[in-house]
Amino acid sequence: MATTDNSFNGLTERCEECDLDTLHEVTVQIRTESVKEENAQFSREPYRVAECQRCGTRHSQRMNNA
Repeated sequence: MATTDNSFNGLTERCEECDLDTLHEVTVQIRTESVKEENAQFSREPYRVAECQRCGTRHSQRMNNA
């Protein structure tokens, strides 16, 4: 679970690579999941992307599991 604290500019959350709670940059990306061109416009889904500012490891999670 991400938490805000007195960090200078971001969120701290658990990094599995560092095995520590580290500063992360968190963004939301819209990704197209369909490989078929005619369905691509209907297959866009939001993903939460967190990047550890210590080691650079990125983790993404689909936000809509409809």
